[in-house]
Amino acid sequence: MQDSIKREITISSSKERIYEAIANPEMVTQWFPETLEGNYAVGEQPVFGFGEHGKSQVCVVAAQPYEYFAYRWVPGANHFLGDVLSVPNTLVEFRIEEQADGSCKVLLTECGFAALPADTVEAAFKQNSGGWEFMLGRLQKLFETS
Repeated sequence: MQDSIKREITISSSKERIYEAIANPEMVTQWFPETLEGNYAVGEQPVFGFGEHGKSQVCVVAAQPYEYFAYRWVPGANHFLGDVLSVPNTLVEFRIEEQADGSCKVLLTECGFAALPADTVEAAFKQNSGGWEFMLGRLQKLFETS
């Protein structure tokens, strides 16, 4: 079983605008969770709402404006609410790299699958692997239409 998912997209926009789309609670709900409850800041554990797919608590672990944003969550648990750090979880990282042509590369990594319970790891990896393809496509479309 692989321990991490890696995805890369290129967006024709500034790294400041892309970072805002990832790290600003009012912007992230335009492409990722439908809702966000709580404080979306380092050290906080807000709740992402995914409509009929439930809610998932996350723990924001890093925010380095315009370059890096990361949180931990419990993959495959569509309804996990509670202290994310008290159970096996994965780390989701967004890195933004400016390119010579003015566009930016967005690198997503989700790692830590090997530490998940054996009975959930395969389904969680498969679900999130496809999920990130879909969600990063939505992030790209957000910039194509704005």
